[in-house]
Amino acid sequence: VQLQASGGGLAQEGGSLRLSCAASGRAFTSGTMGWFRQAPGKEREFVAAVWWSGSNELYADSVKGRFTISRDNANNILYLQMNSLKPEDTAVYYCAVDRSTSDATNAALYDYWGQGTLVTVSS
Repeated sequence: VQLQASGGGLAQEGGSLRLSCAASGRAFTSGTMGWFRQAPGKEREFVAAVWWSGSNELYADSVKGRFTISRDNANNILYLQMNSLKPEDTAVYYCAVDRSTSDATNAALYDYWGQGTLVTVSS
């Protein structure tokens, strides 16, 4: 399984970016897909997750109301729409797949990871 993240770049505070994550090599029919991020000098943190069934979404408090996670099951693509960006959103963003539906916020439980895409928000 390969995950290819894209869409990062430079944005101004208050701006928007949309990240994409294309999955190839295997069709997923269960589990969760999520986004994590890691800022310089900090640990990787949970951003958002969506259940494969589409019945649930979960967001970190820091992005709730500003970010929206979605997925295109037919094409195996995961998205993260990021609005009202803040400088503290600056980080490398990673997409990941967890074949189970356990704790979606726990990075250690995810089975597959993309290579990361850098988001920089200037004030």
